[in-house]
Amino acid sequence: MTPEPIPVRSPSMLECRNCGAGAPVDEHFCRQCNRILALGRYGDYFAFLGVPRRLGLDQQDLERRFRDLSRKFHPDYFYNALPAERLASLERSSYLNDAYRTLRNQAARIEHLLAIEGLPPAKSEEGGVKVPPALLEEVFALNEELDEIRELREAGGDEASLRARLEAARIPIDRKREEHERRIQDLSDRWDSQADRPAPERRATLEALREQLLERKYIDNLLATIEREAAGSGQPGAEGPKAKAQGHL
Repeated sequence: MTPEPIPVRSPSMLECRNCGAGAPVDEHFCRQCNRILALGRYGDYFAFLGVPRRLGLDQQDLERRFRDLSRKFHPDYFYNALPAERLASLERSSYLNDAYRTLRNQAARIEHLLAIEGLPPAKSEEGGVKVPPALLEEVFALNEELDEIRELREAGGDEASLRARLEAARIPIDRKREEHERRIQDLSDRWDSQADRPAPERRATLEALREQLLERKYIDNLLATIEREAAGSGQPGAEGPKAKAQGHL
């Protein structure tokens, strides 16, 4: 499920429940007594893992941080601790897993960035699937080809020939996805270079990224439709011949 915009709750300081000392919100352990702190921030995975709010993250560094914090938060270390500390270790361990799972995946990382920057999620309009304008030509051609393939299959057409046509129909969609991946990478690089740019420029980049995510999801749906059609060729229990590519015009 695509996340809604995340209201980041970020008090400036946390209070240690053990000694009462204050600690910056992104600290995991009290600097005064070294006890684990209750989870005080909800929303910003970048800050939680101590990485910059960038889209081009070093995956090895990200994994290193994840494993290091996993060891520090592991509930086994808090087996004999106070209930509040045991709870804090469980909360931080769970939150750490969510943060790592999100930031290690490019699409999820962009979705999270959109959310914490206050933009709506990259999902289709309510009430139906809207074809992105940049994909109209490909969607129209694919739907026509799939209709013909289904009609030929119903008429007893040669399955090997139909599978070859499906593979050919996939080529322009694959090409579109490759072009699209390059655009996402270019926009991600632009965002990472805009740390000191005015807010309107940065927001424009995020809005462009959101549109690209919408297109990527649609492309993935088209490829999944082709896969289902190929898997259903002559196999019992497969999708019926009248299934359509999502967003049929």
